[in-house]
Amino acid sequence: MAQSSWMLEHFGKFSNETAIVYDNRTFTYEQLLDAVERYSCKLRETDIKAGDVVAIHSDHSFDAIALFFALAEHGNIVVPIVSEVADEVQKRLETSAADWIFEKSDEGLVAKKCGNSVPKHRFIGVLKQRNHAGLILFSSGSTGEPKAMLHDLDRLIEGYKEKNRKRLSTLVFLTFDHIGGIDTMLRTFSIGGTLVVPAAREPESVCETIEKFRVNVLPVSPTFINLLLLSGLHTRYDLSSLEIIAFGAEPMPEPLLQRIKEGFANVRLQQKFGTSETSAIRIKNADDDSLFFKIDDPNVEYRVVDAELWLKSGTQVLGYLNAPMESFTEEGWFKTGDLVEETKEGFIKIVGRNKEIINVGGEKVFPSEVEAVLHEMPEIADVMVYAEENGIMGQGVTADIVPNGVYDKREMKKLVRKFCKGRLDGYKIPSKINIVEKTNFTERFKKIRRK
Repeated sequence: MAQSSWMLEHFGKFSNETAIVYDNRTFTYEQLLDAVERYSCKLRETDIKAGDVVAIHSDHSFDAIALFFALAEHGNIVVPIVSEVADEVQKRLETSAADWIFEKSDEGLVAKKCGNSVPKHRFIGVLKQRNHAGLILFSSGSTGEPKAMLHDLDRLIEGYKEKNRKRLSTLVFLTFDHIGGIDTMLRTFSIGGTLVVPAAREPESVCETIEKFRVNVLPVSPTFINLLLLSGLHTRYDLSSLEIIAFGAEPMPEPLLQRIKEGFANVRLQQKFGTSETSAIRIKNADDDSLFFKIDDPNVEYRVVDAELWLKSGTQVLGYLNAPMESFTEEGWFKTGDLVEETKEGFIKIVGRNKEIINVGGEKVFPSEVEAVLHEMPEIADVMVYAEENGIMGQGVTADIVPNGVYDKREMKKLVRKFCKGRLDGYKIPSKINIVEKTNFTERFKKIRRK
């Protein structure tokens, strides 16, 4: 029996309660189960076999979610693809060696054979031997070609068993092809909650959705919540239903954390942590005002090696389909690339990524440290810090700044140097300032630190 079966049985307990809000319509758990069965019949009619690699070309939707569970139950390897760029879709089908793709039509999602002659990766063979379903996700690719990661979907779903019943409605912010979007979906259904899909992932649409459907939980990135605060929309919509804002995916600047607490005084802030390679990890925060946390997950081991966080998880990927396994040790440790501070009590805080460190004449600079200081300046609405080549020092510190008001580069540079003096070492103070309308971030609302 597929490990997803327990979740489908779980759905039966909540029969008439709302499972999904999509396209301004509500769908019950009973309707979701019926749709899963309908797609299960389609799989049999189309002659899709267990172990086949099947792409779903859709973001979160009622049909895509039902198909996801039908494929998991059927023992397929699922490839969610959200992109609408034809070349990117084709590349992902080839990389995953997809046998079938379900695409949108007037009749819901319809299967089409891919005709790929690409041989299957040996990791897919491992899943077939286990008789387990799989999940292929792609990294954001902001620093190179996206990595295709193969998860054991049976083990992933098994990790959500025995969650306490909570009648919470959660907005799914991260996309269907992102581990955070998958986690939000599985976590919400495991507690019998309601998954609310916004019409668009931009501040006004998110606020409209929270107000209209009385959303309780908002999981977002720091970049997005900063955009929301800057827009002022949180004061124009009724967001009083919100109980939790969960943040993760990138480091949170402490000044921004304080601004969120002020802007959402009655909302509990909850830090989240996980990686695409290991899935979401249960953590315990030091306190509400701190970004330090402990990894409190019986399924996860961790160690800190030269300030880098290493993880070993029972739900980590089998491996990459299109990249070397350099991030994994022979003993199975995943080198996350996250650099951390550690306390004597065993709490850790993410301070940045090792690939983002700026080397100024041999001195290391964490962009997040500089950003945290600049976020305190009343003249600055938003900021992003990154490295640029420097003929004398090797690299220099550059800041893209969204100003509060009208300033030119010369004025802003003077203000920055004056404010940072005594707060940052001289080599950490930005040597180059760019005035921009907005900082650079991915479609998943993570900062892109250009070089």
